[in-house]
Amino acid sequence: MMLNGIDRIDRYAELFRGKRLGLITSPTGLDREFASTIAILHERFNLTALFSPEHGVRGDQDAGGLVETYADPQTGVPVYSLYRKDSKRLAPDMLDAVDAVVYDIQDVGIRYYTFIYTMLYALEDCAKAGKPFIVLDRFNPLDGVTVEGNVLKPGYRSFVGNYPLAVRYGLTVGELARMANDETGWNAELHVVPCEGWSREMRFPDLNRVWVQPSMGIPRYETALLYGGTCLFEGTNLSEGRGTTLPFEIIGAPFVEPQRLADEMNAKGLPGVRFRPVYYKPTASKHQGELCGGVQLHVTDARAVRPVETGVTLLYAMKDNYEAFAWLPPFKEGSRPFIDLLGGDKLYRDEPVDLPAMLERFREESREFADRKRAYHLY
Repeated sequence: MMLNGIDRIDRYAELFRGKRLGLITSPTGLDREFASTIAILHERFNLTALFSPEHGVRGDQDAGGLVETYADPQTGVPVYSLYRKDSKRLAPDMLDAVDAVVYDIQDVGIRYYTFIYTMLYALEDCAKAGKPFIVLDRFNPLDGVTVEGNVLKPGYRSFVGNYPLAVRYGLTVGELARMANDETGWNAELHVVPCEGWSREMRFPDLNRVWVQPSMGIPRYETALLYGGTCLFEGTNLSEGRGTTLPFEIIGAPFVEPQRLADEMNAKGLPGVRFRPVYYKPTASKHQGELCGGVQLHVTDARAVRPVETGVTLLYAMKDNYEAFAWLPPFKEGSRPFIDLLGGDKLYRDEPVDLPAMLERFREESREFADRKRAYHLY
């Protein structure tokens, strides 16, 4: 049986007992029986604060929606926002309300995922304040072995990439916290409540667990698997499928001819994936209400597919085929285009593009990162 950290909390009760606890969590903070981490800590220990990441502790906030301070209606515990307009950090008054901070959010193992930076910001803040930081570890649904994509470069840090990770990094959140704490020299008092029964080769289908979507944009395991490549389309004027039931699995735009694109992509023989022509109308986000042509990516072999390389190959097929393709401009004056922040580098906008050389560079950076992360493995 595979157990996450929250499932083993009674064995580590000394970390929590007698302390005012602050909890960073989301709707994925559940034990094996679907009891919430909020309820467990509130009933068994002294939970004095909830710290809300993007989407809210109960999942009631839209992507990018700012979270205000309020009282949690189920427990009465104050909820403080870690997704404010002016900051995503633990403020001094928040830290004054607790003796230790606990983190329990299901990760997807991809560098763009903002929850891991909420964790790392909080870890750094706790280090500065001398407060213990406790990670209730969780399995990586994509496995703890496979590493893919380039490593984020200095000067390209943002909330979608704030640490030099490969795109698919093959670590649990507990391992990532250990890595960052050591490499940055924060020297926080870090405790990781480890998983049990999870080995590095395991992926979500091996675990006999129910998929609880880690955010509104990741409804299925297959979505999480493809996300490392298809999230790059958020930096373009193409729809990445938001506003459909298959975000990050459907890619398109009003100017795309589906059959032609599907035929071209299938002819490339990319491993573990097939492309099917589709038409759709997003109900939200880019091209809302417009008829889009595009492709749906179908995973045929989850162990063979290379999601980052697949997404990058699709990206440049669309760029090369359609004059209407465009990179989105920066969100604000003086900042970098979003594709640079997602890519962790400016290389996506370099001209001309040598795609085989780019992918080989990614493979080399992945190999180097795989060697670097090995010292922090817990499993």
